[in-house]
Amino acid sequence: MGVVYLIPAPLDELALSPIPAYVLSAIKSCAVFFVENERTTRRFFKKLDSSIVIDDYIWYNMEKGAEDIRSVFIKELRSGQTIGIVSEAGCPGIADPGQLLVELAHQEGVAVKPLVGPSSILLALMASGFNGQQFAFHGYLPVDDAERMKKIKSLEEQSAKNNMTQIFIETPYRNDKLLSTILKTANPKTRLCVAVSLTSENEKIWSMTVGEWKKNIPVLHKQPAIFLMMG
Repeated sequence: MGVVYLIPAPLDELALSPIPAYVLSAIKSCAVFFVENERTTRRFFKKLDSSIVIDDYIWYNMEKGAEDIRSVFIKELRSGQTIGIVSEAGCPGIADPGQLLVELAHQEGVAVKPLVGPSSILLALMASGFNGQQFAFHGYLPVDDAERMKKIKSLEEQSAKNNMTQIFIETPYRNDKLLSTILKTANPKTRLCVAVSLTSENEKIWSMTVGEWKKNIPVLHKQPAIFLMMG
């Protein structure tokens, strides 16, 4: 019976220090990889150990046809292969398509081994000073302005009512627009944390009230960011 390793990837290509040493051993034990981005995963592996022969592995892209990938994954599981699942950045199964394959592995009775590594969601929560006992990750907010403002108000109200940290993300080139919408929509006393480029040399983490944010608004354009809110 095979094993499925959930292999963490760096949040920044140059930031390998958050990747524990035992991840390399897991990578070398695998025969097959299901990845979100094959090109960046290949680069990541070679940076970890230049002696790795990339073409010795079998590669599948999780983004290409969900149903096809599921059937291929099951086939590889049943053949007894040791499989690695790798996200584009961070931890597989957390805001990425790896969760679908992990579900299949459990259905097939195959052991799943999650490996420690950087998660931008958890790192941002740790650094925010917000409630780490109750929190929710919402992924992307609506693109439509009116719907987005409605969603922000709803999250703010839920947060205040339940003492819950609300966490969400945005496509990097729309970060500044999202921040502007939050500052226009949320109560000045609501707390907002924004963490950008986590684990990289350009890492920045701001945590203050919406009223304080309005006094000095940073430019977030094209930087990977996590937004956290406490009503």
